[in-house]
Formats: sequence, C-alpha cells, structure tokens
Amino acid sequence: MQNSLLAKYSGAVPRYTSYPTAPHFHEGIDCGKYAQWLQAITGQERISLYIHVPYCDRLCWFCACHTKHTLKYEPIAIYLESLKKEIAAVGALVSRDAAVTAVHFGGGSPTMVRPDDMIDLMAALRSAFTFAEDVEISVEMDPNDLDEPRYDALAAIGMTRASLGVQDFHPEVQKAINRIQTFEHTKSVVEAVRARGVHSVNCDILYGLPHQTEATVAETVKDILSLAPDRIALFGYAHVPWMKKHQTMIKDEILPGLDERFAQMNLAASMLVAAGYEPIGIDHFALPDDRMAIAAREGRLRRNFQGYTDDAAEALIGLGASSIGQLPQGYVQNMPATGEYQRMADAGGLAAVRGIEVSEDDRLRRRVIEEIMCRFAMSFSELRQEFGDAVDAIAAEAKSFALSNQDRICLIEGDRFVITDVGRPFARTIAAVFDSYLANGKGRHSIAV
Repeated sequence: MQNSLLAKYSGAVPRYTSYPTAPHFHEGIDCGKYAQWLQAITGQERISLYIHVPYCDRLCWFCACHTKHTLKYEPIAIYLESLKKEIAAVGALVSRDAAVTAVHFGGGSPTMVRPDDMIDLMAALRSAFTFAEDVEISVEMDPNDLDEPRYDALAAIGMTRASLGVQDFHPEVQKAINRIQTFEHTKSVVEAVRARGVHSVNCDILYGLPHQTEATVAETVKDILSLAPDRIALFGYAHVPWMKKHQTMIKDEILPGLDERFAQMNLAASMLVAAGYEPIGIDHFALPDDRMAIAAREGRLRRNFQGYTDDAAEALIGLGASSIGQLPQGYVQNMPATGEYQRMADAGGLAAVRGIEVSEDDRLRRRVIEEIMCRFAMSFSELRQEFGDAVDAIAAEAKSFALSNQDRICLIEGDRFVITDVGRPFARTIAAVFDSYLANGKGRHSIAV
C-alpha cells in the first residue's frame, strides 16, 4: 500500500455501528418517546437484549468503554437492583409475543458479577421477556475475574458464546495498557467454558497499541490460533484521550506510527486467513462453519453497536447505564452517569435521555453504509426495490465519487457500486461519503485504519 493512499484515506471518521451516529443524538428522545417505541413492538418482531455492567476491578488504559473502577462489590450490587427495575419496566411495555433471540452481557466487566447475582439477573430477564428456545447468550469475559463458581453460573444462565479480550500477550505491551493477562490464563478460560458446553469462543486482538511491533502482533496471533477460537476480532486501538481521560496514561510517542499500524493489521489479517479463517467485513474473522461466516456468505451479515453480527432481530434493547438501543423508529440511549441512571431507574424504571428518530433518508443511507461495511458493495436496483426513486440521489453520489476518484478505491460495475481490494481497508472512509450528518457534526472520531 502506497503511503500516499494511507495518509489520504485514514482520516478520523465514525465506526458506523449506527447511522445516524451517536454524536447526533439529542434530548428530544426521552422516556415518554421511548415508552411509545417499546409499546409498538409487536409479536411478529424479534428482540435482542444488551445488558451493560459499567464496572471493572482494574481500568485498562486502552479501553474506550463506559465503565468505572471499583474494588468493592457493594456498588455493583446496588446497580444490579436498579438494573432489574429497568428490566421489569421495559418488559412490561413490550409484547410478550415478541421473542428474545439474543442476549449480550457487556461492560465494563460483566464477569465481576457474583455467581448468585448473575443467575438472579438472568431470572429477571426471563421473567420480563419471552425467550426463544434457541436464544444466543454471549458474555464479555475478563479472565482475571473468573473462578469455578463463576464458570458454573455462566453455564447455568445458558451462555452459548464467550468473548475474551486478549489485546496482546507481550509483557511490555500489557504493562503499558495496564492489562496483565498471560496466555496460559487465557487458555484455561477457553478450556473451562468449552468444558461447560459453550459452542462459540471469540477472541479480540488489538493492533496499534503502545510498544507493539509486527513481531509482538505475530506472536499474539500465533498464540490465539493455538486456541482455535471460532471468531476473532482484529481491532485497531482507538486513541481518543479527549473522550476517555485514562487514555492520557498512554503517551503518543510510544504508539506505532500510521505505516507501522497498517503493517500490523495486514500481517495479522494474512496470518488469520492463512490459518483458514474467513474475513468478515473490516475487522472480523471466523471459521467457515461459524454462524457469522455463513451469514456473510449468504448476504445476511449486519452491523450494530456490538459490531458485526448475524443477529436478525428487528429491535435491539439496551439495558443499563449508557446503553444504546436500536428500534424500528430510531435510536435511544440511557443516562450514562451511573448514579443518575440508578436514580431514574429506581424512580420510574426507564432511564432514556437522548436519541434520534430516523427519517426515510436516514434509513436509506443507513442501509447504504451497512452494505459498504458488510459487503463492500451496493446494488442500486436492489435498493430501489425497498426505497424507490429516493435511490437516484444515492446512485448519483456514488457514481460521482467513483468517477472522480483517481486511486481506484471504488468502481461502478453495471448497477453496482463496488469497493476494490485496494479500497477495502478504507471502507469507513468510503462509507463517510454517504453520511449527510458528518460535515455538521461535533463528534471527534478515531482514525479509519
């Protein structure tokens, strides 16, 4: 890859896990509007639940998640009581004929929750919602939290997918990001969850971390491959210290430069593909028989706040402080401040404070951006089947960009807009061409590569 292309197309743009993106949410979407949207969910719709636990017993300096550090369990116990009140309130508004097909516990570190409390939390969810028999239950796991009772509790709630953050196994890198986690410990977690019937394991790897080199990335990938996870996410470290103050602990001068960062990404990706993993979108890899790989081959891959997914639910309901939901009418976000979230949940159950209602143009552009991010192409004729003549404006934008682009990162082939192999690393930048909000936005974003 020529350095000129890398510099030209790696600017700061959204990750496009939603459209419109979160910086454009506003306070006009409140608990009253959210309640109306929840009541509109019918028995014909499928539901996905996201449960946010905003606590960690150590603060990883690379992390951009909404979380806080605690060494005491009391704040977590108090938070869980408020969370269960929100669960009950939301469940009371949603049709019991609508089936929950996926549940995702994220954070923070949901594995900090004590075994009895985790079982109690799942009981509250099952009491409030109707679960499909084949519901997928995934949990983000910090290996340092885990012990035998917690493994047993996760098995008891029916966990089907375990997601482990690895980042990099090199000691110098781990020290620089305050994330000490040995390969042996990680291996023991994978073995423990598989012994309890978990059918899918995901591992996250980061590139672009402080002190990382191609050599450390290669060693980490080699170690991960020895565990044979079903899915691997290969993320670029998002250095956003203006948004996450603890990232100021990571100094700019110890971060790899753009060329080195890009080389790390390409090396890791080539190793994963050589090992038999299929590339999924811009940053995921899966074994050929994994559900996500099958969904990608069949054109069913989607993108939401959890990243790439095969989840086909029409409604994603976020539960907990700062969580974001995606409903047919638009997006809604809960109060981010944990204490204020608890006050709202304790008082009335719901805690929505911002969001955005999507217009028809938003829906069209969301589909276009999802097509670019998931399939690296879009068909104007297929889009017209759903959106009609409104697609003409999108087609004109796409053709104008493709014809004016001298770097051949995208082409027009018949009635299709196609990103070339050269352009695929810059899919986020290409997606941003169709973002009608971006020029007027106030949000600051991480670099695109």
